[in-house]
Amino acid sequence: MNNPGDLAVFLRAKRAALPPEATPLNGFGVRRRVPGLRREEVAQLAGVSVTYYTRLEQGHSRHASDEVLLALARALQLSVTETEHLLDLARAKRPAAAPDSAPEAAGPSARALLDLVAVRPAVILGRRNDVLAWNDLGHALIAPHLPADAPDDPATRPSLPRMLFLDPQARALYRDWKQEAADYVAYLRLISGKYPDDEVLTRMIGELCMRDDDFSALWASGRVGECVAGTKRMVHPRAGEITVDFQLWAQSDRPEQRIEIYELQDAPDRARTSALLDVPVAPVF
Repeated sequence: MNNPGDLAVFLRAKRAALPPEATPLNGFGVRRRVPGLRREEVAQLAGVSVTYYTRLEQGHSRHASDEVLLALARALQLSVTETEHLLDLARAKRPAAAPDSAPEAAGPSARALLDLVAVRPAVILGRRNDVLAWNDLGHALIAPHLPADAPDDPATRPSLPRMLFLDPQARALYRDWKQEAADYVAYLRLISGKYPDDEVLTRMIGELCMRDDDFSALWASGRVGECVAGTKRMVHPRAGEITVDFQLWAQSDRPEQRIEIYELQDAPDRARTSALLDVPVAPVF
């Protein structure tokens, strides 16, 4: 089978990444030609037949029960996020109805929250991590080289994945670019499992694989990850070297949209943050 499917590819990658000595298997010291577990070992740990597990890895059976999937997750020692991704891949129904291709728009609750956090850099991100809106400080922090109104038009809307890999100025913002890039690709893989029929997302991933070797290598690694909070070490063209904490908040009315709020570690108050990023402080009423 030329295309075994995402479920099969993910299972193979996680099996290859799990060293036998990390499992309760006996005889793991036997010489092996390849790293990781054998198929029969995964089947043994999960309590399923070798034939059935082999069919899953070969793509001959693309749907499994949640009970089997959870058993495989335990056998492969998947994280909570990786288990969620495994379930997403198995539940994907193909072919599906054509996805909504209309441009995303920031939801009202997200825009209201963006107005409330004007004292902090913040951006509204869509499903594919397009910037749907930002406040002045958010724009000044993550893309000061782009027009402030860029998110308003879907044709010019900043795509954070494309910027991170294809925009030299955006790429230069991050002192730990390799870690930033790895985390971003891991999140894109998680999202691709949730929205397998999103043709726009699929085209973007394909474009990045073709245009950037770093992205292609990271995508091939199969790593999956969620990103809801963390720290970014940046080299900002106005502020110099800064360290920024961030948190992401999902929106109840549009859960595929998130608002990312930043806090500069060395500039916790509004006036100092604005001065650091060279953004005028708007009056508070």
